[in-house]
Amino acid sequence: MSTPDPAGDAPPPAPAAPEPNAVQKVCAVLRALAAPAPRRLTDVSAEAGLNKVTALRILDTLAQEGFAARAGDGRRWRPGPELTALAASAGRPDDLRALARPSLVRLAELSGDTVLLSVRSGVEAVCIEREIGSYPIRANYLDIGSRRPLGVGAGAMALLAWLPDREVDAILGIVVQRLGPYPRLGQAEIRAAIAESRGRGHVVLLDQVVDTMGAIGVPVRDAAGRTVAALSIAALTTRIRARETELAEALRREADLMERERIPAGPGGAG
Repeated sequence: MSTPDPAGDAPPPAPAAPEPNAVQKVCAVLRALAAPAPRRLTDVSAEAGLNKVTALRILDTLAQEGFAARAGDGRRWRPGPELTALAASAGRPDDLRALARPSLVRLAELSGDTVLLSVRSGVEAVCIEREIGSYPIRANYLDIGSRRPLGVGAGAMALLAWLPDREVDAILGIVVQRLGPYPRLGQAEIRAAIAESRGRGHVVLLDQVVDTMGAIGVPVRDAAGRTVAALSIAALTTRIRARETELAEALRREADLMERERIPAGPGGAG
């Protein structure tokens, strides 16, 4: 009788991530700068996955072009005026945030909790809008501009779960190397959550990112059926568990409304 292979049910090993090219390195530094507060060189280099020498060289060049600037203390970095102007041009009144704003307000009033709008940026989810409800204990640990790897959090999971399987595999090959701050989430847990989310039609993640906190989320699609955003509600785990069906229906209703109101089409490679 043959002995069962204990590794037979293990998830496949993650493929090695390709070396980023020069443009990708610059983009990684720009993403690291898109934070609520100025960043130290150590933080920028770590988040961008670059050594300090390379990160500093890129920052100096971006500063020369106006896309980065040193903060008042001279030791930290922040977005420069050119990057601020570029961000402003992306914030037109007809953009995704304006379209989603009424939905976020209604969901916050209904749930009493924190409602988030997230979009995909490479292998990360970015919170681009937020509405805080009236419940006194708030799950507001995500600020506008905050980033997380795809799959980490309900909104980030909703952006990942409904992508084609081959794209999910490629993304996880990179994301698994960024899960150090999230010890309860690994490739196996994310894959299991993807399968569960597809089966139920919405994402529920409880106590996996922050203790006693959870979130529930749904994807928002453009006219071509591509996932371009995610709506999610973050709250105490007990509040999510007690109202999962109600919250899921409300999220889906608002996502459907956004889709009917002609949500802006996503970029070709984003969904």
